[in-house]
Formats: sequence, structure tokens, C-alpha cells
Amino acid sequence: MKILFTGGSSFTGYWFLRELAAAGHEVAALFRKSAAGYDDSPRRQRVAIASGLCRPVHGCSFGDDAFLSLVAEGGWDLLCHHAADVTNYKSPDFDAIGAVKNNTHNLPKVLRALADVGCRRILLTGSVFEGGEGAGSQGLPNFSPYGLSKALTAQAFQFYAQRDGFGLGKFVIPNPFGPYEEPRFTGYLMKNWLAGKEASCSQPSYVRDNIHVSLLAKAYADFAGRLPAAPGFTRLGPIGYAESQGAFTVRMAQEMRPRLKLPCAVTLAKQAEFPEPRVRVNTDIVDVDALGWDDAGAWDEMADYYLKAHAEAGAR
Repeated sequence: MKILFTGGSSFTGYWFLRELAAAGHEVAALFRKSAAGYDDSPRRQRVAIASGLCRPVHGCSFGDDAFLSLVAEGGWDLLCHHAADVTNYKSPDFDAIGAVKNNTHNLPKVLRALADVGCRRILLTGSVFEGGEGAGSQGLPNFSPYGLSKALTAQAFQFYAQRDGFGLGKFVIPNPFGPYEEPRFTGYLMKNWLAGKEASCSQPSYVRDNIHVSLLAKAYADFAGRLPAAPGFTRLGPIGYAESQGAFTVRMAQEMRPRLKLPCAVTLAKQAEFPEPRVRVNTDIVDVDALGWDDAGAWDEMADYYLKAHAEAGAR
């Protein structure tokens, strides 16, 4: 297929591009900046590598004039709208309404432009933290203002796609982890262990859905390849390690000890406060054998990535 992909500089976006290219699709990927224009090292790396896997289109955002001109080139089989406004997404003051506006910029016009060139398939990325998504506790509320923005974005896409006769797929992401991610929890664990320090989990009682990004990406590429062009709506929310954060931390330590040849010591704090919903996970089991995914290989790749990064940091 010939695919137009937004959000290529993101952690998951890079991995999705990698698997779409491996599946033989021809992909044009949007990046707001060149690789050198990004401030953080992981994003620069992702953009540089991804640019060799696809046709990179810089200085272009969903719905703007440059994007509409790109759509007008024609020949597209699928639009993958993975980009989303995530500025300060963890903040309680995150601008959900402003994010929806950016995520859906000129949406009716975009759909008309796609229809004009014969493209009738759209794949939208969602989040397990949207209200009503996945399985969990407390009635599945919007997890945060960011979750609200993703839910409202999905509702807008569903409304206009149904009205205009598009086939819409929604791919729901839980908590991905792996090589080339920004410094988050698993990055914190690896940094401490490689420095010979003990790492701690401060919220071990929350049940979350951590998934290897390589498995998530293979599931995404497979879903994209099977998305029907006929009007309608389909969704997929792949499940990974749906377990407590404490159990996942222990799992990480067990997998990394033989690979790093380090103690990978862990302390689990006693959690007394629960400002977030206790449980939030995806629900769709994917066939890892059919996808050609190797669990041990994914852990090996993660260990190799962090060992290399640690060695390079020490050499500077």
C-alpha cells in the first residue's frame, strides 16, 4: 500500500514506520522538523533512522496547506493519523480542547481531499487512557485531560468518517516500552541498574498494561494491512503484560540480570495513595507467532540498546 503517516518522530511512530516498511508498504511520513531540529537525542535518532525507511516530509502538519497539497498528489491507499498534541500531556493543566483542535485541524477538508484522490481508509491511533477504552476500574473515566483530548479526537473522526463513507480503524495503545523511548520508567530502571544502583517502584499497586514496542508495532502494521476500505469502524487494543507495576518491575529485573550481568536490585515501595484509577489495561490478545514476534529477542534488543547508550555516555 501507499501510506501517508503523521507523527513519525514519536517513539511509537518510529516503530510503526519501521514495521510498515518491513511489511513492504510505501510510506510518506510527516515530521515537523529535520532530525537536527529536535532538541532531545532519542527523537533526533528516531527521525534520522526513520528517514531512511520512508519518504520523509518535513515542515508539514495534519490539516495544513502543505498536508492538503501532499494528499492531492494522489495514489494513497491509507492515511495513518498517529500524530497528536502531547505538549505537557502529564500536566493537570493540559489544554485538552486546544489539543483536539490541533489533532482534527481541517478534518472535513482532509476527508474531502482524500475522497477526491480515491483514498477511503483511515487508521487513527487511540489511547487506553481515553474514557471508555480498555478494561479497568472506577467506570473507565478519562484518565486525564490528555485522555479526554484523545477521546474527543476519536469521536470527531468517527462522526466525520461515518458521515462521509470512510473505513475507519482505531488502534489503541497501552504503555509501550523499549529502545528509543524518552526517559520514562523503564529508562529510569535501566539507567540505575547500569550505574550499579538499586531502582525503586513508587507505585507498585497500580495495574497497567506495559507492552514491548516491537510487538505493538507488528500488531499495528498487521492491522493496517487488513483494514477494510468499506465504510465502517474496526478497532484493536493489543494487550501486553497486564499486571501490577510492582510485578512488571520485578519482571524487568529478572529479564535484565542475565543480559546486563548486573544485580538489577529492586525496591517496591508501599503505596498508600491512589490519585489515578487503579486498573487500566487493553484487552485484545494478539497472535505473536503469526506476527513473527520473539519475546526473548525483544528483551535482547532492549538490553543491547541501553548497554550501547550507557557506553556512549561514558565515553563522552
